[in-house]
Amino acid sequence: MQVILVFLAATLGLTYGYNTDGLQFSSKICLFAGITMIMPTLFNFKIKDIFLVLEHKKMILKGLLINFFALPLLALAIGLATKNFGIAAGVFLLSVLSGGGMVMHWIKKTGGDTSIGFILLFINIVFISLSLLMLHLFGVYTEEYFKVYYSDEITLSSFARGVIILLIVVPFIASRILLWFAKPVVELINKYRPIISNISIFLIITYLFALQNSQLLFEVYEFEPELVYISFLAVLAFYIGNFVIAKFSFDNTQAHENSAFWFTITRYITLALIISTFSISSFGATMLIPIMMAYIIQIPFAIYYSKKVK
Repeated sequence: MQVILVFLAATLGLTYGYNTDGLQFSSKICLFAGITMIMPTLFNFKIKDIFLVLEHKKMILKGLLINFFALPLLALAIGLATKNFGIAAGVFLLSVLSGGGMVMHWIKKTGGDTSIGFILLFINIVFISLSLLMLHLFGVYTEEYFKVYYSDEITLSSFARGVIILLIVVPFIASRILLWFAKPVVELINKYRPIISNISIFLIITYLFALQNSQLLFEVYEFEPELVYISFLAVLAFYIGNFVIAKFSFDNTQAHENSAFWFTITRYITLALIISTFSISSFGATMLIPIMMAYIIQIPFAIYYSKKVK
């Protein structure tokens, strides 16, 4: 059912954008994701859980090395093989953005530790500035290989601060307020969490695929349709390699390791789509295609694997 919702939402969004002028991006979508996807998973998080960083420091360090060293190297190799600057940049961007709004849902559904999951979410969002720096360095050192000119127009440093507020601070404060003053609301949200999650996923995907820049996919397909297939194969190869690395690095049977596992196999595709939208002038419109392919691959796979693990 969830897989059908994902494809229906993507189709609806693209159709709407194709027949209209498309939607303008608004940061409110991040706030919506934070309240509906992240906040409900924080009801079991306690302030003292912050000390889990010390208890699981080796696992956290291992996750950081995988997400900011191993996976970028994998993405770099795949990207160079595509021989397209935009596609390579899109795959590389996926490799340096770990987790996402939906990752807490998968952790909760598969019996992972949501407390350590929240800490990992916070750490990875704080490291967004590093992700943007790595993307910039990718452009600087690969432009000669792809025989293109890379113009440094990525000015998203302040964007990282906004993401932290909308996806960490606001959901956390909202969860505390509800826990202290509205316990019946907490119980109601917990009761209907699967329904809330499905509706949220549907609305978020529909909105993102209806954005104006998302419609560039039709132009690329019209003039260079082979790039769409190349993008799909590149992203599929990345996720297969990603899964193999995560499977050998973490033990799913332990709650905290299961959380780190999900933060490795899932990429922050919502944030990646936003960043790629602002980076078209630097890397080209084809950068959007791998991110869209990631929606088609990651969400159905996460749904399938979460049921298998559960």
